[in-house]
Amino acid sequence: MVPSEENQLVPKEVESAAEEPRVLCIIQDTTNSKTVNERVTLNLPASTLLKKLFEDVASKVGYVNGTFDLVWGNGDNVTDTTPIDQNSDKTILDAGFEPGKKNFLHLTDKDGEQPHITSEESGATDDSMQDRFIGPLPREGSVGCASDYVSQSYSYSSVLSKSETGYVGLVNQAMTCYLNSLLQTLFMTPEFRNALYKWEFEESEEDPVTSIPYQLQRLFVLLQTSKKRAIETTDVTRSFGWDSSEAWQQHDVQELCRVMFDALEQKWKQTEQADLINQLYQGKLKDYVRCLECGYEGWRIDTYLDIPLVIRPYGSNQAFASVEEALHAFIQPEILDGPNQYFCERCKKKCDARKGLRFLHFPYLLTLQLKRFDFDYTTMHRIKLNDRMTFPEELDMSIFIDVEDEKSPQTESCTDSGAENEGSCHSDQMSNDFSNDDGVDEGICLESNSAAERISKVGSEKNSLLYELFSVMVHSGSAAGGHYYACIKSFSDDQWYSFNDQHVSKITQEDIKKTYGGSSGSRGYYSSAFASSTNAYMLIYRLKDPARNAKFLEAHEYPDHIKQLVQKERELEEQEKRQREIERNTCKIKLFCMHPTKQIMMENKLEVHKDRTLKEAVEIAYKLMDLEEAVPLDCCRLVKYDEFHDYLERSYEGEEDTPMGLLLGGVKSTYMFDLLLETRRPDQIFQCYKPGEVMVKVHVVDLKTESVAPPISVRAYLNQTVSEFKQLISKATHLPAETMRVVLERCYNDLRLLNVSSKTLKAEGFFRSNKVFIESSESLDHHVAYTDSHLWKLLDRHANTIRLYVSLPEQSPGSQFRRSVYQKPSGDSGNLDEACERVKGPVGNMKSVEAILEESTEKLKSLSLQQQQEGDNGDSSKSTEASDFENIESPSNEIDSSASAENRELENQIQISDPENLQSEERSDSDVNNDRSTSSVDSDILSSSHSSDTLCNVDNAPIPLANGLDSHSITSSRRSKANQGKKETWDTAEEDSGTDSEYDESGKSRGEAQYMYFKSEPYTADEGSGEGQKWLMVHVDKRITLSAFKQHLEPFVGVPSSHFKVFRVYASNQEFESVRLNETLSSFSDDNKITIRLGRALKKGEYRVKVYQLLVNEPEPCKFLLDAVFAKGMTVRQSKEELLPQLREQCGLDLTIDRFRLRKKTWKNPGTVFLDYHIYEEDINISSNWEVFLEILDGVEKMKSMSQLAVLSRRWRPSEMKLDPFQEVVLESSSVEELKEKLSEMSGIPLENIEFAKGRGTFPCDISILEIHQDLDWNPKVSTLNVWPLYICDDGAVIFYRDKTEELMELTDEQRNELMKKESSRLQKTGHRVTYSPRKEKALKIYLDGAPNKDLTQD
Repeated sequence: MVPSEENQLVPKEVESAAEEPRVLCIIQDTTNSKTVNERVTLNLPASTLLKKLFEDVASKVGYVNGTFDLVWGNGDNVTDTTPIDQNSDKTILDAGFEPGKKNFLHLTDKDGEQPHITSEESGATDDSMQDRFIGPLPREGSVGCASDYVSQSYSYSSVLSKSETGYVGLVNQAMTCYLNSLLQTLFMTPEFRNALYKWEFEESEEDPVTSIPYQLQRLFVLLQTSKKRAIETTDVTRSFGWDSSEAWQQHDVQELCRVMFDALEQKWKQTEQADLINQLYQGKLKDYVRCLECGYEGWRIDTYLDIPLVIRPYGSNQAFASVEEALHAFIQPEILDGPNQYFCERCKKKCDARKGLRFLHFPYLLTLQLKRFDFDYTTMHRIKLNDRMTFPEELDMSIFIDVEDEKSPQTESCTDSGAENEGSCHSDQMSNDFSNDDGVDEGICLESNSAAERISKVGSEKNSLLYELFSVMVHSGSAAGGHYYACIKSFSDDQWYSFNDQHVSKITQEDIKKTYGGSSGSRGYYSSAFASSTNAYMLIYRLKDPARNAKFLEAHEYPDHIKQLVQKERELEEQEKRQREIERNTCKIKLFCMHPTKQIMMENKLEVHKDRTLKEAVEIAYKLMDLEEAVPLDCCRLVKYDEFHDYLERSYEGEEDTPMGLLLGGVKSTYMFDLLLETRRPDQIFQCYKPGEVMVKVHVVDLKTESVAPPISVRAYLNQTVSEFKQLISKATHLPAETMRVVLERCYNDLRLLNVSSKTLKAEGFFRSNKVFIESSESLDHHVAYTDSHLWKLLDRHANTIRLYVSLPEQSPGSQFRRSVYQKPSGDSGNLDEACERVKGPVGNMKSVEAILEESTEKLKSLSLQQQQEGDNGDSSKSTEASDFENIESPSNEIDSSASAENRELENQIQISDPENLQSEERSDSDVNNDRSTSSVDSDILSSSHSSDTLCNVDNAPIPLANGLDSHSITSSRRSKANQGKKETWDTAEEDSGTDSEYDESGKSRGEAQYMYFKSEPYTADEGSGEGQKWLMVHVDKRITLSAFKQHLEPFVGVPSSHFKVFRVYASNQEFESVRLNETLSSFSDDNKITIRLGRALKKGEYRVKVYQLLVNEPEPCKFLLDAVFAKGMTVRQSKEELLPQLREQCGLDLTIDRFRLRKKTWKNPGTVFLDYHIYEEDINISSNWEVFLEILDGVEKMKSMSQLAVLSRRWRPSEMKLDPFQEVVLESSSVEELKEKLSEMSGIPLENIEFAKGRGTFPCDISILEIHQDLDWNPKVSTLNVWPLYICDDGAVIFYRDKTEELMELTDEQRNELMKKESSRLQKTGHRVTYSPRKEKALKIYLDGAPNKDLTQD
């Protein structure tokens, strides 16, 4: 938020230099990572000296001049990187700065040390330019509270140095600008501040944290004595019982004033300050009604803390021009006549009367609230009135006390007046916190016996009612949100100041006038709800009375307890300053250490003063890493370390006494390197690490055992040759260099043989940290081409092998497998039984996982071949039972093919010799859990994230489908549709990317020349994984396809791969099905978990569908029935035929095909009715995780055509206060007339008396019967249903209807309350709200015990 341009004050030196060329300097502070993105901009006259430039920069950023350098930045044609000479007498023009262009400069460390931040004692920085403003500070695009403020001076010192005004600001916690404005006003009120200081806190009686007066006292002391620019208000808000969330709530400053005063009164009971608020702020007025016939007057006395003044009279488009006008309107009486006549107790009849308010007493501190926030009933929005309303610097209130009324002999004291009984006492217009009249009145005494004496007192009161303005609380923004700040006149020097959160600056009377308000441009009846402007909201005046006007207490006048508090706060601030100084000189750097016994890398943050030596830093790090029990101190040292590359940059030999500040290159918030606390055994010596060396981790490979050893660290130089490097490794590993082969892993899986002995390591691509594999045997493998060698294959396998944990299904798979065998549509049950018998053989004799693991690869091959042969008789159950394990051979002759129990390893070369024999299944959906319902929204997320259609079945034989179509015809029709333009659907089911091939571009099988490594062994999972659950630990080459991986798992699961599904388990224990059979396991990583679940995997073109029953007249209308499988090209009738036996077996629903329908389901809303002849994917978009409603019909299906419309109607009976059950109405068109005719025919209500309304929200569109009669939009003026405001274009809409002649039942209060409880309970159970209302604002509360009660009923 920024001051407007006219508010900017122009310094004199700028005015005098107006004709001179200007030089724009843009300075970037590169000394700190927090400031590197900030820019300081100076627009200087070309004659400015370089010395002055440095002074201006120092002042702007808050650094001590002379502790930083300026160098040329990255502007045009800049090559000079030497620092600019600060002591030069040159002008900036002579030094090479160009007028009219951007001159970029970098602010850098001087001599390796960071710039010194200006100390608090050095006085205020010259930031008067940015402080001299009126209004909120700039931030584009924000509508927040003062939390939106961004300081133009980003330096830490700008918060620490006091404003040149001598006043201290308040830090905005987030949206606490309203609080800051009020606190500064109270602080600048001498009478309030002095009274607060006189109150003494008794620590024995109350906790200081929850004492509101004590925390205010502390805050005022800090505002008066602190050397900071701004102080925090968190201690004050904590005493209110607020937590951090309250800081993000915007509130009204007048509301806060009232609540805070009430809280202070409660806290000050039985103290000298008990009546302070009333004495300072409370006034009195009389609310009266006077009979115009007999003159009898009934009245009551009310008290007020502020006077609310309307900006515009109700119904008028003209605002009051001034506060005086609004005050006159406030006391202007109204005439009660006609139907509003007043019953006069004296006349004993209704008479014309005058009703109004009369001020009896004005307070010492007069608070006027300008009611700028209103409600626009046309737009139903809160709005802000930005009209201009002037207010005087001195306000004479004597004209607002009416003496004439006091002379009337007819006036009678009536504390329980008829006016009060009639409720016409303007209580809605008044701020009546204090309604009791205790008889203490510093102004007019109405009970005086002598009228003359009374009038003389009124006269004296009138003579002394001149008030002076001293606080204007300004609101900038709209009714939706904005920012408060305060303009306050100091009674010490009569100077006006702007208190805008952290910033305090001097302002003038002209600036005050700018807060009168006034919208620019044309203005309608009401201002827009979001019209933003800056104008006065609350005014506080003080009575001009030399006898009562107080001055602020001087330091020597403070009570003793305040003197002690001042001393205490001063010491705390000094301590904080010392702590900041220590922080400023403390090096903070990441510290790592490999624990000598646990062998785990530990991480911590080392904080050490810049003057501490390296030796002392080692001691600190030693204790920090808790190594006392593990290793002696003299066996530890600190070395420079790069954690990202795991590289030891250098060691610090002979520098034990060097200060850490010099060693680390100064105190910085972030460093480009880390430190490692290195340890050694007592018998070892530390190696010297020199800058320029590179680190190499050497892994020794043993071809005989096919093992790769853990790394040995070696340091080398980039200019070493490969031959010299081999000699270095030979010393470290004791292996001969002559037969040594060295392989460098340059980046992931880039294995490069270093075979040119004369090449340097730099030329070979070595960097800071490197990994090499060495092998030094005399085997024949040396003479084979590198990419064909055993070494390369072993390293390639090592780089690509991952470890997975596989959870196998607990139950025997037999029954499920039998149940899920594919059934042909021919209905030949003999084939199904035959298929079951074939499967029963291998499955019924399932062995344990351990036993299967011990079987040889030959046995596995025979099992796979047997399954293939059994599936080759043309039955469709063959779709995925054939195995790819047709060619399995061991890659190494040394490995025994019988695979002993100690080494249960399947290392297979998968060769797919005949593509026609490749059998695999189509994708499955991405159910998180097949037993649980998922919403359409969830399905969308799951399918898009973890699922894609992959057409994997490349059999030449077509897959028989239920509708007689083959897979090729479906695919081709799908493709032709795709070329015409894809249907718009929220969940794309099958993309053409699904036609992934098993073959690469050369036509070879993807696994043909690869050894697909697979090794498994039983694994005992952690506790809590489920008793009896079997686990495998699998080491597998991640380049294997999911299809091949599933075939490897077949013997352990006990069923063919087509009858189990693979779910990947994520960190949150969520499971997502892996469905792309032709994709590799490359997305998996070490230690991922996999769950295997039994169940038929989907074939090409199939989708898993969740079927729910629609029960329109049940409390829960949506009931999950079962999971079904629908295929593309299938008709709705065919899918219903397939559902019938499943509904009978799984749900106990014995239905005929014409007794139920399927319809669209969107969340819980029923939609389009699917007709029997509709075809999935052609007429109905189908997708993964699709959900559908099944609705049981009472009679024959009435929906025969897509031109028909089915709506659900429900009759509302107002005379009985009840709703009838739902009934379906089928319309031939979208005509409103037809709907009314059908409703009339169904209900017996005459056509002309039918009224209807569309239901709101999610089905069943529940609404309270107490609200339905008036809250729905009854009888919309439309002729068709498919236009605004109905928009009924699809089946399933809810229509309520009624007889317009039927009267609403009249309820007693008791009946209404009873009904409300029942409705509330009913609607809460169904998850519907009882009433609709916009977001409620959180009520502003101050908790006297320091914490809110856990009241579950509130809000």
